[in-house]
Amino acid sequence: MSYFQQRAARDRRSNSGAGYGSGSGSGYGASSSHGSYSGSSYSKPSRRNVKENIHPSRFVKAAKTVATEVFIPVHQFADFDLHDQLKANVAARGYVSPSPIQDQAIPIGLAGTDIIGIANTGTGKTAAFALPALHRLMTDKNSRVLIMAPTRELAQQIEDECRILAAGSGLRGALLIGGSSFGVQIRDLTAKPSIVIGTPGRIKDHLDRGRLDLNGFNMVVLDEVDRMLDMGFVDDITYILSHLPENHQSFFFTATIEPKVRGLINRFSVSPETVSVKTGDTVDSVEQNIVEYGDWTEKVELLHEILITDEAAKVLIFDDTQISVEDLSTELQDRGFKADAIHGGKNQVQRQRALNRFKESKINVLVATDVAARGIDVSDITHVINYSTPKSYSDYVHRIGRTGRAGHTGNALTFVQKRRQPANNGNRYQRQYR
Repeated sequence: MSYFQQRAARDRRSNSGAGYGSGSGSGYGASSSHGSYSGSSYSKPSRRNVKENIHPSRFVKAAKTVATEVFIPVHQFADFDLHDQLKANVAARGYVSPSPIQDQAIPIGLAGTDIIGIANTGTGKTAAFALPALHRLMTDKNSRVLIMAPTRELAQQIEDECRILAAGSGLRGALLIGGSSFGVQIRDLTAKPSIVIGTPGRIKDHLDRGRLDLNGFNMVVLDEVDRMLDMGFVDDITYILSHLPENHQSFFFTATIEPKVRGLINRFSVSPETVSVKTGDTVDSVEQNIVEYGDWTEKVELLHEILITDEAAKVLIFDDTQISVEDLSTELQDRGFKADAIHGGKNQVQRQRALNRFKESKINVLVATDVAARGIDVSDITHVINYSTPKSYSDYVHRIGRTGRAGHTGNALTFVQKRRQPANNGNRYQRQYR
């Protein structure tokens, strides 16, 4: 059966269990948003299976020509009252001047104050919370920090950054995510780590099984908290935070302050200071447009035409399900493109390998489910292509935020099926969104 026949047949069937995170052997971490897992009361939020009816006009927006403003920080990294080992590690990475979120948040974090950080992805948020937390761990051996992230990939990236920044400190850590060995995680927890990083599903699992005791944790970080709540983790997060000691420092980092985010912050933080460096709902430097297609054959041919252009140097493509992502990746490979796929059905090693190949430009096309929307931090992505429309406009914003970084103009293209004109009804449905 050809790719087109497979795709058409699968599209006619219900995709139970499909989507980002479903089908993985572990069933937690980022996966838990689309499936239940044993040993927990968590069940999938049904609303995530329903797509918003997003008008195509919302996918069309010209990139703005914005005069480049040179950010002049108040501090240099050498100015921060950080542990000497941290300063040495920061200097070894060549960091001199902090980003806006780092410049504002690090002094507040070092003072022990709760923080609400409002910032887009790719603004240097990890160091903004990691440096104050690591400093406290290195100067107070009784301190411990819990860091939660929405996806395995983001949790892994946070751990990688913390390892680099804390090199030579002797601190122990544990990474609690799906797709990695339970035995290794239990071993690391038994060693009483001072840094625990993970996704809400796996953290709750260890907490329920008595392997994780949060009584000694006096710091907590929620990175991309809006995304975690949107993925259906509100009950898990509330449960986890309720196990922390009353006197703890909180770092909440989010791109939006919606009522549900504000409610969580009000409940689990005390007199937080807000640091906002967000530039807007979508990146101004992203050229957004639609690609109209008639049937699946035309759709893949249009994608082919886009990928062979010189401008499409590094492309991230989103599709709905694990099966469709695998099919499309295989089809593109058969057409001679250097492509790979990433989704919740692959184990952590496979996913990390694909991400590394993409970062190192060994491949220039990565096909993904939404599991990668918040887990990929690559500065030179030229195009984000929504081969399937996102489930929500929030998902769309997160997807296209992968491009248009580091002062470059990015491109976001969303495939939209042409509307059929009903008989004797004129041009009622003809390109109303243009």
